[in-house]
Amino acid sequence: MAVYDLDEQDQIDELKAWWARYGGAITVGLVLAVLVIGGVQGWRWWSGKRAEDASVLYSAVSEAARAKDPAKAKDAVAQITDRYAGTGYAPRAALLYAKMLYDSGDRKGAAAQFTWAAEHAKEDELQAIARFRLAQVQIDDKQYDAALATLDVKHPDSFDGVFADLRGDALAAAGRGADARTAYETALAKLDPKSPYRNYVQVKHDALGGGGASPAAPPPAVAADKAAPAIEPAKDAPKAPAGAVK
Repeated sequence: MAVYDLDEQDQIDELKAWWARYGGAITVGLVLAVLVIGGVQGWRWWSGKRAEDASVLYSAVSEAARAKDPAKAKDAVAQITDRYAGTGYAPRAALLYAKMLYDSGDRKGAAAQFTWAAEHAKEDELQAIARFRLAQVQIDDKQYDAALATLDVKHPDSFDGVFADLRGDALAAAGRGADARTAYETALAKLDPKSPYRNYVQVKHDALGGGGASPAAPPPAVAADKAAPAIEPAKDAPKAPAGAVK
């Protein structure tokens, strides 16, 4: 029995020595693991809650857009762009609000919202839509150089055709017919030959005159056949909200 007790005591002493040497590190590791797991779960909850709150505000903006009431959307837009700028809903709300302002005749306010959306959107396509709309407002305000600079910013290839077309509009309005014709030719080369939108660009191109045939239409390819495609739901959305920018 004495031998057994001695063996048992030796094991206990070895365990105590091992714990004295490594116990602190193990405890720290366990605490860090708990903190990391808790942090990840907390971040997911926080992100989901922010997206949910932002979706409520976006829905309010969307309802105001359907009612064509920019005053009704003003407060919701201010909240979503201030508190939830990092969500996918914020730039979409800004685009909706910008369109309402533009339709109501407030081009300056619309330009400010388009600019905000272009600067804060995380999706390349959404940035491109915002810049395209901003350039349209700048052309309306006869800010042709500003519009050309807006259109010169890098954008997805699928927007090449519509960006070149709008560039042609800016150049034509500025009295630079030859440059406008070249821009329209670029648009014609990029747009789907079966698209009715391409025919509209062809008319503008031909109206400039200057001789020379327009480039032959390429085979069908990836191309934009609308002035600006519909906006996809926010990627961080727990559920897609009602309404979309047209």
